[in-house]
Amino acid sequence: MMKDNEKAIGKATVLIVDDVETNRVILGEIIGAMGYKVIFAEDGAQAWERLSEELPNLVLTDVSMPVMDGYELCRKLKANVETRNIPIIFISAFDDAQNIVKGFNMGGEDYITKPFIPEVVQARVNVHLRLYEATCEVKEANRRLQASINEQIRQIEQERKSVLYALAGIAAENSWHESGYIDRIRHNCRILAQSMQLSPLFEGQISDSFVETIEIAAPLCDIGNIGIPKEILQKNAVLDEEERALMQNHARIGTKLLEDLKVTDDYNDFMQISTDITHFHHENWDGSGYPEGKKGHEIPLAAQIVSMSSIFCALTETRSYRNSYDREEALEMMRQDAGRKFNPDIFNIFYKVSRQLR
Repeated sequence: MMKDNEKAIGKATVLIVDDVETNRVILGEIIGAMGYKVIFAEDGAQAWERLSEELPNLVLTDVSMPVMDGYELCRKLKANVETRNIPIIFISAFDDAQNIVKGFNMGGEDYITKPFIPEVVQARVNVHLRLYEATCEVKEANRRLQASINEQIRQIEQERKSVLYALAGIAAENSWHESGYIDRIRHNCRILAQSMQLSPLFEGQISDSFVETIEIAAPLCDIGNIGIPKEILQKNAVLDEEERALMQNHARIGTKLLEDLKVTDDYNDFMQISTDITHFHHENWDGSGYPEGKKGHEIPLAAQIVSMSSIFCALTETRSYRNSYDREEALEMMRQDAGRKFNPDIFNIFYKVSRQLR
């Protein structure tokens, strides 16, 4: 009984390339008798054209041919990602060692000399078809394994995001933010990032992927508030110096939390941007912010976007100690801080799209 891998090999296609018709006929009969499909080409150029119609499992090519010889055909096959793994057996009337080595150096798998001995041809063809099939099976197994790993990583990432959003929600609630705060900051960050993408000042720094990622990462900006006592977060009076120091520590707490959630050393865009936002969104354009005292373009762009959006959201929501400011009042207060708290170029864009903000 034929084994499964023998059945698969039996479906193989072999391309024979030779400018001499007699050689093509002889090889075609030898290989056809093995149960394989045989296709022909008269030179390397014609063989290259045939590849667009059907990819073979094995190529037998003469060395000396007009238009394109066997070596050049081999070079092109090995340079192309779709054909580089197809085994190549050179055929020639010459058995000069230099020619054989040249064929191997160019990526050929074997060398058969004329006149053809059917048993030798069949043995060589079978060996290389089996090796090719085994290589394909290993590649497919690796592909399936990688797909499985990627899916597991995707699930881990989703679970990690769910945990982070749950913590961010608790932190927002502890800070007395209104229920729609997280959705508002996500929306506003996306609007601002998209608008900056259309500006010649920022188009080279903001990709579509950046816009998508900052929308997802923005709500994590104050996740470190999970480690700040409620009595400080909800205090209706001005914080004293010690309380202010504790409050400002939420940036470092949030950063530590995100860094502890790293799954591998390969930090993806979501985690990197989230960390930038969490750590630096209280930095000021003039260097008067915290926790590092960064200024100007030292502050990551994602953190600058979230800083502006979060302040707007905070100003336009009701707090226990004050009523909300309307849109124009909030924008005027922020305008006064442009150049001190905010990058004035970003604020100008923010102001222009303010009607789209929530």
